[in-house]
Amino acid sequence: MSNSAKEILDKIRKLPLPGKVRIMNVCGGHERSISMAGLRTALPQNIELIPGPGCPVCICPEEDIYQAIQIAVHEEVVLLAFGDMLRVPVNVPKAAIRTLEQAKASGADIRPIASPTEAVKIASANPEKTVVFFVAGFETTCAPVAAMLAEGIPDNLLLLMSGRLTWPAVAMLLDSDTPAFDALIAPGHVATIMGSDEWRFVVDQHHIPAAVAGFTPESLLAATYSVLRQIIERKVFLDNCYTQVVKPEGNLVAQRLLTSTLDIVDAPWRGIGIIPQSGLELTENLASHNARLRFPKYAEEARKKAGAMPPGCDCAKVVLGKIKPNECRLYGESCLPRNPIGPCMVSDEGACRIWWAAGIRKEPTEPTTFA
Repeated sequence: MSNSAKEILDKIRKLPLPGKVRIMNVCGGHERSISMAGLRTALPQNIELIPGPGCPVCICPEEDIYQAIQIAVHEEVVLLAFGDMLRVPVNVPKAAIRTLEQAKASGADIRPIASPTEAVKIASANPEKTVVFFVAGFETTCAPVAAMLAEGIPDNLLLLMSGRLTWPAVAMLLDSDTPAFDALIAPGHVATIMGSDEWRFVVDQHHIPAAVAGFTPESLLAATYSVLRQIIERKVFLDNCYTQVVKPEGNLVAQRLLTSTLDIVDAPWRGIGIIPQSGLELTENLASHNARLRFPKYAEEARKKAGAMPPGCDCAKVVLGKIKPNECRLYGESCLPRNPIGPCMVSDEGACRIWWAAGIRKEPTEPTTFA
């Protein structure tokens, strides 16, 4: 930990905190930095850092993953997806194909990619084939996808969109009867695209301290110090602790690309249900590239349900900040990185996977909620 981080930590330790303070982050990158830097153990015990809905792989609807698997297995297509998506399981009988990884092993042409430009290259190199790009991600993933669409894509490239907006999930948590946090650390990468002002509703409508943070211990501790000061001094405002790249208005070019190519729609979050105006789908003028419209028979209505996590899996509670990752019933027992049962143990942005990688093991006592 750098000298500047230690200085901020010393300031935090000297604060006259009123009692237990719960601070939620909604970014998998934040959670990884917090856990790997050991910030939880460095901070005073009455400060609780809660991982929230910051993992797009974790909340990707079960029915979308199932549809991607079925398209890959039953149609003559090349299916592309970001690497983490290949290992996320769906709820099917044990003998059936549960992941895109298993579908690939069975002979389906499924290829992991790291960026939208790879999708364009693969489609251009295989004009005789239908290429389906399964897009799961938040604003920072969907912005380059929007740029790809705006530039124009090959006729044989289809998109199965499962994009999501971050702020509606936080709004849903705050609108609940018992919010699980007293302050918010807002995601730096999302704010780079959408602007820090997108998080002003947390302060203005809910009177909860908020600060945008980057990904270094210094920035995260600065944001933590800011919201703690706000609580103590009872002066709530939105603080930007990532001014190097985040502006109040965000990246206007990226926002224009998003609005010109993608519509905002009501959308399901795995294990949570429908969150209004939280999804991103192709606009009507791009309907010819919409894989849902091209392959409608693989969209099963029976799969559109909340609570679609695997049996015994508490990932939904982890995503909502209701329990700690290591309080999940399956954590570190039947659910491990080498054999993940829940999506939070699959992705590098999943809280369970991050906590396990940081050496945090099973709670020895009965689960207790954050709230």
